[in-house]
Amino acid sequence: MPTSVPRWSDPVAFEPDEDDVLPPEIADDLAKAGGPGPAEPALPLAAAKAKKDIPDLPTLLNVAIEAVGGVPREGQARMAEAVEHSITSGEHLAVQAGTGTGKSLAYLVPAIRHAVAEGTTVVVSTATIALQRQLVDRDLPRLSGALADALGRRPTFAILKGRRNYLCLNRIHGNAPEEPDEGALFDAFAASALERQVKRVQEWSTETETGDRDELVPGVTDQAWRQLSVTAKECLGVHRCPVGVDCFAERARAEAGRADIVVTNHALLAIDALDDRPVLPEHDVVLVDEAHDLVDRVTSAATGELTATSVRLAARRCGRAIDEETADRLEEASEGLDLVLQAANPGRLEQLPEDLGGALTALRDAAWACINALGPERKEDTDGSTARKLAHAITEEVHDTAVRLLEAFEDEKQHEVVWISADPNRPTTIRIAPIGVGGLLRERLFGQRTTVLTSATLALGGSFDTLARQWGLPGQQRAQQVDGMATAKEAPSDSGALKWTGLDVGSPFEHQRSGILYIAKHLPPPGRDGLPPEYLDELTELVQAAGGRTLGLFSSMRAAKQASEELRQRLSTPVLCQGDDTTALLVRQFAEDPETSLFGTLSLWQGVDVPGDSLQLVIMDRIPFPRPDDPLASARQKAVSEHGGNGFLTVAGTHAALLLAQGAGRLLRAPNDRGVIAVLDPRLATARYGGFLRASLPPFWTTHNPQIVRGALQRLTGTAT
Repeated sequence: MPTSVPRWSDPVAFEPDEDDVLPPEIADDLAKAGGPGPAEPALPLAAAKAKKDIPDLPTLLNVAIEAVGGVPREGQARMAEAVEHSITSGEHLAVQAGTGTGKSLAYLVPAIRHAVAEGTTVVVSTATIALQRQLVDRDLPRLSGALADALGRRPTFAILKGRRNYLCLNRIHGNAPEEPDEGALFDAFAASALERQVKRVQEWSTETETGDRDELVPGVTDQAWRQLSVTAKECLGVHRCPVGVDCFAERARAEAGRADIVVTNHALLAIDALDDRPVLPEHDVVLVDEAHDLVDRVTSAATGELTATSVRLAARRCGRAIDEETADRLEEASEGLDLVLQAANPGRLEQLPEDLGGALTALRDAAWACINALGPERKEDTDGSTARKLAHAITEEVHDTAVRLLEAFEDEKQHEVVWISADPNRPTTIRIAPIGVGGLLRERLFGQRTTVLTSATLALGGSFDTLARQWGLPGQQRAQQVDGMATAKEAPSDSGALKWTGLDVGSPFEHQRSGILYIAKHLPPPGRDGLPPEYLDELTELVQAAGGRTLGLFSSMRAAKQASEELRQRLSTPVLCQGDDTTALLVRQFAEDPETSLFGTLSLWQGVDVPGDSLQLVIMDRIPFPRPDDPLASARQKAVSEHGGNGFLTVAGTHAALLLAQGAGRLLRAPNDRGVIAVLDPRLATARYGGFLRASLPPFWTTHNPQIVRGALQRLTGTAT
């Protein structure tokens, strides 16, 4: 460990640089619209070269950097070269690129070059709406205009989401409106609020060009949106729908089918992999940004659930299209399931209780009887086609989930996890999820397409191994950096294994000169009864020394609220807490006032981008392990241990390492940023697993001395005496 603290009072020379986010100017309407019209189809390689030879990657990258007003960066160039090699060789790539590398440009330029040269489509998948919007509204419009001359035509792009994200015009015109939630039926205020929101969406439908829910600001509740949207299974289809030719979702899919680059999300990528009917356009390359979230998003997409409420809805829909007696069987099955779930204890089910097994069997059989009564879709059925389609969709989902739940306990190896959850303000739910998704990804993603995975956080404990195994890739891969230069090592593989390469291109930020990692080794280990008094005292002293400017990341909302309430009494500077208002508004208030602090939980650990003086201290109250009673995490830990592995480190340690690294990544967002990462949990320094977790963090200068940290923060704010 270095023996001296970074001297922030001394001048430090920084080269002018940019963060990952490109300048905010928007390109012209044609570029913003994305995909080309019929007059400008994607050109095959021969036609493109006949029009103009396509320059090599370094030339295109330089053109792109100049167009966005950036500067060449070694890490960005190395990453772009590695992405192009992956695309041309067919070998998969995992590349860690720290904040400030410009990774979006590093993968978009080779992707665009490949798409234009081969007349094909490249899919870019992200985890968050924020990055999707950055790519579609900022990065791609700028690149499309900048590279047009060099490529001989303007590259095209489109955004594609699941059908539920788009308005259904058939619903807008009043066909088969969704039944209101049962609570709203007996609550006049709730019903009135729902009606107002639905009316606002209907009015917006006459103005929007895309029907994309994310463009409705402010938004509406999920319940309101469901009234005017449909799932893929509920959709009548473009040829049978009365307004199919104007369908927002179909227009988005058509536009995506013509585009060089299609931006989507991990959930739709997972659905495309899970379903035999592809929802994404034909493509041979996938670029997965925010790849640290891939496993969780795929798991979520593969999770099934049942509630008595959803079964009752299926019964009501069937009642409009089939005989009353058959529909009543499903209604009775919903009542049986409700009684069993209400009496059950929340948590994981190792074995299927007899009463639950009976309820699920009755539900399966009743749903199957309804499906048979509904019969196949009839082309001549026009008046009842919408109601019949809606009934088919939800009843098939109920049936298939019941079958899946019953079969899970017939499998001796227990490849799936079943649990009951009773969350506040939600009906008791039984859920089922796969223990792992590596096999699915190996077969349906890596086995079929060249895949590039990138994030600022992929090498945990100095190795890509942990995440690689979760993705279904072979292990024994180390992330190496020699003399500050990124290197790569190919993972060993036999002739039948998937070949991949791991690369860490580092970060342009000088972490040891710009940041301090402070571990409060003198504090007691965290307990289960809220924040100890010592933690509140430490929080107070740190925030006082920083003069506000603090992002507090807490492992629970209870802890965040306790800390905010206590510090509001102790401090003269403002303290905001997640839940006081919308998260976006709170982050904006925090960024605009340097003396303000913002405390919150999980959603703040990732995605908060506040460069400059408003954020100079990030505090984490404890190592963010998953809850010990988390059904999925505990099942995965047990499965790893049964196969001879370290279940705790593989599952809980990986979860904690990812969140710690993501939380620490909130500190340095621009080249001149400086500050402190403060972890109050002493186990990061004292526990055996602490070394793995610390190795997953950027190489900050590290100390356990609170006086050094407070002095450094006071020098930053100019209050040192």
